[in-house]
Amino acid sequence: MKTLIIYISIHHGNTEKIAKEIAEVLDAKLLKPWEVNEDNLSEYDLIGFGSGVYFGKHHKSLLSLIDRLPEAENRKTFIFSTSGMRNGIAQRPHGSSDFNQLLKEKLLQKDFDLIGEFSCRGFDTYGPFKFIGGISKGRPNKEDLGKARKFAQELLVKLPAGYGI
Repeated sequence: MKTLIIYISIHHGNTEKIAKEIAEVLDAKLLKPWEVNEDNLSEYDLIGFGSGVYFGKHHKSLLSLIDRLPEAENRKTFIFSTSGMRNGIAQRPHGSSDFNQLLKEKLLQKDFDLIGEFSCRGFDTYGPFKFIGGISKGRPNKEDLGKARKFAQELLVKLPAGYGI
């Protein structure tokens, strides 16, 4: 099975830490949105998309990439995010919150088959948070990284036997 993870991690490397943990479990290639050749995505059986959360949504470069993508024809996908603060909505399994909602909608419109989503806290010093030394210090931590690995292992279980072979 060929797996690709497309991610962007800007300020503190929060999302990159999560992307690398997931990639290790899935033996995935890691690319930034601007490194992706949309014509080559059909080579991958599973594609993950992730970034930090900026004003309640994923990074604009990731969202713009998805807007440019062709129809996915039920290609398996997953999404992930890191954020300094929890959204006001109750957490779902694996810490998912509705910060993933816009990305999820865009992928479903492109006919991707979403098999999982993950989010966790990440150190954030944006705007007024820098004056207090940031929020979610030390995140993602060892526990968060372990949860990311578990999430990736659960993705493998969700794939049909022999998928992508």
